[in-house]
Amino acid sequence: MMELREKVDVCVVGAGHAGCEAALACARLGLETVIFTVSVDSIALMPCNPNIGGSSKGHLVRELDALGGEMGKVIDKTFIQSKMLNVSKGPAVHSLRAQADKAEYSRAMRKVLENQEHLTIKQSEVCELLWEDLNDSSETASKKIKGLKTFTGTIYECKAVVLCTGTYLKARCLCGEAITYTGPNGLQAANHLTDSLISMGIEMRRFKTGTPARMDKRSIDFSKMEEQLGDEKVIPFSFSTNPDDVQIDQVSCYLTYTNEKTHEIIRNNLDRSPIYAGVIEGTGPRYCPSIEDKVVKFADKERHQVFIEPEGLHTNEMYVGGMSSSLPEDVQLAMYRTVPGLENCRMVRNAYAIEYDCINPKQLYPTLRFKDVKGLYSGGQFNGSSGYEEAAAQGLVAGINAAMWVIGKEELVIDRSEAYIGVLIDDLVTKDNFEPYRMMTSRSEYRLLLRQDNADLRLRKKGYLVGLISKEQYDAVLRKKELIETEIIRLKNVKIGAAKENQDFLLKNGSACLKTGTSLAELLCRPELNYEILGEIDPDREKLPDDVIEQVEIEIKYEGYIERQLRQIEQFKKMERKLIPDDIDYDDVPSLRLEARQKLKNFHPISVGQASRISGVSPADISVLLVYLEQYNHKAAKEKL
Repeated sequence: MMELREKVDVCVVGAGHAGCEAALACARLGLETVIFTVSVDSIALMPCNPNIGGSSKGHLVRELDALGGEMGKVIDKTFIQSKMLNVSKGPAVHSLRAQADKAEYSRAMRKVLENQEHLTIKQSEVCELLWEDLNDSSETASKKIKGLKTFTGTIYECKAVVLCTGTYLKARCLCGEAITYTGPNGLQAANHLTDSLISMGIEMRRFKTGTPARMDKRSIDFSKMEEQLGDEKVIPFSFSTNPDDVQIDQVSCYLTYTNEKTHEIIRNNLDRSPIYAGVIEGTGPRYCPSIEDKVVKFADKERHQVFIEPEGLHTNEMYVGGMSSSLPEDVQLAMYRTVPGLENCRMVRNAYAIEYDCINPKQLYPTLRFKDVKGLYSGGQFNGSSGYEEAAAQGLVAGINAAMWVIGKEELVIDRSEAYIGVLIDDLVTKDNFEPYRMMTSRSEYRLLLRQDNADLRLRKKGYLVGLISKEQYDAVLRKKELIETEIIRLKNVKIGAAKENQDFLLKNGSACLKTGTSLAELLCRPELNYEILGEIDPDREKLPDDVIEQVEIEIKYEGYIERQLRQIEQFKKMERKLIPDDIDYDDVPSLRLEARQKLKNFHPISVGQASRISGVSPADISVLLVYLEQYNHKAAKEKL
C-alpha cells in the first residue's frame, strides 16, 4: 500500500471560532495551511446561543478585529439584532452584543475560508500528532512537532500545529438517562486524538457545558412576554465596517421568567439529572449554570430570567436563553411549559449537557505554545475556556504565533495592560482554572483604558507589525489619533468667559453658572454637558467623525482616572520586563517557600510579573526572587566579560 503524505506549513485542528481565526491568520501571512474539521458543514458553528459579544466579550471581538481577525466582520454581515449593553454605566463596561443568523454566520465564515489564498479545508478526523524528541539539554522543550495523521491514514508533515478542538474530544451528550457519544448538535465526536496527546505527556482535563432547548416559534405566545428591541442606531463590531451598512430592520427578542412551579418540577426531578446523579464527570461553567444549578444554588430566588431569541431569519427555531439543562426530555417539556408564553411550546431540539476533553492551560506560554513541545499551539475551549469570543481571540493569537514560529520572527505576547485578550490568556496560563473560564470586565484591573471603543487605537499597531493589518488601515488609525489629540488640546485652550449668553446657556442645560472664565475642556467634564451640547458656544469647531468625538469626550471626562491607571500600568510593566531565564533552578533560590518553589516549577513563568500572579506565590516570595535574579544577572554579565 502507498502511504499518502502531504507537506504544508501549518495544520489547524478544528474549524470552530478558534480554528477559523488561527487558519486565516496563518494563511494571510503567506503560509500553506490546512484546517481540519469533522464536518465541513460545522465550520464556525454556534451550537449554543447564536450571538456574538456581550459584557466583556464585545471587547474581545473589537480587539480581535483591531488585530486583523475576522469575527467582527462576519457578525456585521449576519446579525439580526444589535444592542450596546451597560449604556447606563461608564464607558469602561459598555459592550456590544449582536444576535446572529446562525446559519448565515456559519455560511459567511465558510465562504471566507474557502476563498482564502494558501488555505485548504479538509474534512477528516485527526487522530495522532507526530513529533520527535529533542536531545538538547539547552532546550526547555523536550519535543518538536513534525506533523499529524488522520483517521484515514494520511500523514501531513508540517512545521507547526494549532489545536482548536473545542468540545469534540471524546465528547458525549447527556439528556437525563440518555447518553449519546457525539459532539454538539449530534455531530461526530473526535475520539482518538486524546490518547495521542496523553502519550506526549500533555495533561488533560474533563469539562462540561450545556445548551437549552430550541422551540418552534409557532407554539410560543409572545403576548405574555416583554419585547426586547435592538438599538435604534447600530454600532458595528468591525472598525472596517461602514456604519451606514449596518442600519437594518432588526428582529425582536423576548424576556420572560421562571416561577415557583418551574422550580418545583426541577427540584422533584433532581435525581434524574446527570449532574446531581453523579453521571457527569466534567466540571461545568460557574458563570453559565444550568437551570438545575440555579434552582439549587439560588434557592431564595423566586424567578430567573428567560430570553427567547431567534436562531435566524429563515427558521422558526427559538433559543431559550437561561434554561440550559441535562434533565430528561419529559421533565424538560414539563418545566418549559410552566414559563409564561411557553405553556403550549413544542421542542424542536431538547436541551443537553456535553462533556469533553481539554487541557490544563498552565502547560502553555503566553504565546499559547506548549512549553514542552516546539511548534505546538492551542486555542479556544480546548484551553479550558468557554465562549465563542474567548475561543476566537485565542485562536487568532495561537495562529499568529504559529506563523511567527514558522517564519522565524518574534512571537506576539499581549499583556494584561494592553487588552482583554491579554487578561484572558494571562489568567489561563498563570492561574489554576478548575472550571471553564469566562471573560468578565471585572477580571481586568485596567478596564478604564481597555475599553471596547478604543481597541483600534490600542492594537492596530500590533496587527500592522504582525502583517494582518494593511498600511492603509494603520495610517487611518494614526490620522484618527492625531485628530483626537489635536481636538483635546484645542478644547483645553478655548476659554469661555462669564458673559450673560454663556451663563444663560449653562442654566438652560442644568449646569452651574461660571464665577470666572474656564475652558471648554473643563465644561466638558461636567456630567450634564457633552461635546454636542457645547457646540452652541463653540461655533468655530471643525466637523469631526463620531468615533473621534467619542474618544475626545472620554479622554477629557475621565482624564484623572486614566492618568492614574497609566501610572499603575508603568509599575506593572516594570515587573513584566524583569524576565526569568529559561534555565533557572528554583531549588537554588534561597529562602523561597516550598509552596512557591513548587508552583514556580510547575508554571515556568517567563517574567517576575507573571510569577507574581501565580496562586501560592506571595509578595515575599517575589522579593526573594528579585534579589536572586539580580545576583544571577550580575554573575552572568561577569562571565560574558
